[in-house]
Amino acid sequence: MTKPNILYIHSHDTGRYIQPYGHAIPSPNLQRLAEEGVLFRKCFCVGPTCSPSRAGLLTGQYPHQNGMLGLAHRGFRMHDYGKHLVHALRHGGYKSYLSGLQHIHEDAEKIGYDEVISDDINDPQVAAVDFLEQRQEGPWFLSVGFALCHRGFEKAGPAEDPRYTLMPAPLPDSAHAREDMADFKASVRAWDNRIGDVLGALDRSGQADSTLVICTTDHGIAFPGMKCTLTDHGIGVLLIMRAPREFSGGTVIDGMVSHLDVYPTLCELAGVDKPAWLEGFSMLSLLRGEKNEIRDEVHAEINYHAAYEPARCVRTQRYKYIRYFDNRSKPVLVNVAGGPSKEERAEAGWNHREPESEGLYDLLFDPNEAHNLAGNPEYVDVLADMRTRLRHWMESTDDELLSGRIPAPPEAMLNSVDEERLPGELHTASELGLSLIHA
Repeated sequence: MTKPNILYIHSHDTGRYIQPYGHAIPSPNLQRLAEEGVLFRKCFCVGPTCSPSRAGLLTGQYPHQNGMLGLAHRGFRMHDYGKHLVHALRHGGYKSYLSGLQHIHEDAEKIGYDEVISDDINDPQVAAVDFLEQRQEGPWFLSVGFALCHRGFEKAGPAEDPRYTLMPAPLPDSAHAREDMADFKASVRAWDNRIGDVLGALDRSGQADSTLVICTTDHGIAFPGMKCTLTDHGIGVLLIMRAPREFSGGTVIDGMVSHLDVYPTLCELAGVDKPAWLEGFSMLSLLRGEKNEIRDEVHAEINYHAAYEPARCVRTQRYKYIRYFDNRSKPVLVNVAGGPSKEERAEAGWNHREPESEGLYDLLFDPNEAHNLAGNPEYVDVLADMRTRLRHWMESTDDELLSGRIPAPPEAMLNSVDEERLPGELHTASELGLSLIHA
């Protein structure tokens, strides 16, 4: 395959809750993309919060390596924006374009795109369609970022009747929660319609056969026990890829992959040297059907979201191990997205439930990670193995958390861990004693 154009489509807070993953959430354009391409059933982000996840995919490094420990709009930054994917692609002759959301710097011009064609995060498809219909000379990389499906959901219509809406597995079924989920489904519908506009323009441009399409999201949906958690509900993400001359035909891949694996895959497809800092593996052997697995474990982390909540995890095909490093006596509820589902739990005394310091889950028998086996004597050897795996990963990636608290930039804006709801009162990291100055 000659150097393909690359169309990178991404959303907020969608997890895998779309039609191609079997959910009753109609998304026909995504379904078409999956049927024409390759769908990964077990793709995971490196951090179930917005900016850290995106920076991980676009640098091929974990958040504690690239510096994106928290949210860009709250003052967190990558150490080196020269590690962004667009710079590596430029060495291969690519021009890069951004339409819409990026969420790794408050000023998109600082990232390194050749051109920011639109900063409209709600309707970035408008500029993207215009770009494609102008038949740009390639090879090009176009990022189309949507604020959908972040909270501030679209309003449910007749197609999302709450009476006939199923709640995600980790959430209880109630009338208010179903209304909340119905609004999320409406947001998926709106996102899918916009994707249809972009893919339609790609078809009309005559470039579909020479364009690699990548569609993903940052992390799980914005409900309790999902976004900003290290369960599969938080780190599990959709990933669909289509390259008609290379891999297509509705293939489904069950091997585990990480967002970190996107960067080296694109380097290989684009004929670009892989930077030495990359932590991921090329997925081409999976995409071409040459291998069933490229990983025996994946990792993810949380540092800062609204507040500090340091945690790490390792996942194998069979087991998940999560370790929490802050010795909290109460959950950090300010890091949980608001909405009816959160309020129901809060009213039932959620703030008085003491968090566990570590969790071990047998995903074969407990896919919802509801039964912690860390204290079960039958799993003592598994627990020891998973603890060793996690520590080895942290040591090999120079994770500062092994030495204690990870500091934030002094000017970073944070909430106190004791707050329960946003927006709350914002403080600088210096004021909270969490900054580089006070570390």
